[in-house]
Amino acid sequence: MKKKSIMLALILALSSILAACGSYKFEPEMNIEVQDFSVTNQHNEKVNLENFKGKPWLAMFIFTNCNSICPPMTFNMTDVQKALKDKGLEDYQIVAFSVDPEVDKPDVLTNYLKTYSVPDESKWQLLTGYDQKFIEQFAMKSFNSHVKNDPNSDQVIHMGSYYLVNADGTVVKNYDGTTDVPVDTIVADIKALSK
Repeated sequence: MKKKSIMLALILALSSILAACGSYKFEPEMNIEVQDFSVTNQHNEKVNLENFKGKPWLAMFIFTNCNSICPPMTFNMTDVQKALKDKGLEDYQIVAFSVDPEVDKPDVLTNYLKTYSVPDESKWQLLTGYDQKFIEQFAMKSFNSHVKNDPNSDQVIHMGSYYLVNADGTVVKNYDGTTDVPVDTIVADIKALSK
């Protein structure tokens, strides 16, 4: 009888742990529709918003000549991707918009990505093929994100956030992409949106 009680207690404890694991509730914090775009990726292929619909994606704004937040943002995104891979999540993309499109041609973006230990390059889309005015307006209208050329240097001022876009092309959440990146929350959110 004692053995049955112990087994029952173990089963109840295990089921409450499993229930807690399955009870994560995704809470959107933003609701901004991404404007349509037609751009070029690092493979010199034309892509547009339709190419990204149907699955969630993480967006960020970076540039290859950046001497401040872009290297840690890109490195941290590889950590996010490792965590996604560890959880068996495959239904997502990582989309990086260059904020310095004059410099960041497709081959430059390809070489930039090669400097990082990327778990699965097929999930990455590094985008260019537009002018500076476009990316400044697009970032603000689609992501509420500030992008501006620094007139006193070769640097571009931009925000260090990651943006979660749902399968319909709507920005629903953002996260710090530079320090204290909430990797577990990002993974849980992508898992919730992938169902």
